[in-house]
Amino acid sequence: MRYVIAVGANLGEAALVVGHALDTLAERLNGDLVARSSLYRTAPVGGPEQPDFINAVAIVDSNLEPPEILAHLQAMESESGRVRDVRWGPRTLDLDVIVAGDVVSDDPELTIPHPRAHERAFVLMPWLEIDPLAKLPGIGEIRTIVDAGFIDQDIAVVES
Repeated sequence: MRYVIAVGANLGEAALVVGHALDTLAERLNGDLVARSSLYRTAPVGGPEQPDFINAVAIVDSNLEPPEILAHLQAMESESGRVRDVRWGPRTLDLDVIVAGDVVSDDPELTIPHPRAHERAFVLMPWLEIDPLAKLPGIGEIRTIVDAGFIDQDIAVVES
């Protein structure tokens, strides 16, 4: 199954952490890395005052099922020292399943597609970079969302 995974961090050496996550993601998910975006700097959305994020998106093909993918991603977050004590708070590493093939699920443990992906420049811009024909199930083409200006967030490439 093809997965779109959003990667972000804003504590410590965020660019190094995101880069390492991208380097090891496919192996950790027992899959193949199809593509990985540049690194982007974005302002945090919601939550307390905190540093800017470094974000990226990866596309990985894996035979694992979505709950297994989620477990691996959460293990990676824990290994990086992530603590979930403040909603939308600062993070040593944040890994989100954005899309899992054509799966649509409202399971509270893992909603697919990610329920706010269509509002997040830090997901859409890196994803569009690596897959110009990308579609968000139930929403539409990423290019159309971006071109329509429905996202309002400062975002800049920091490393290609």
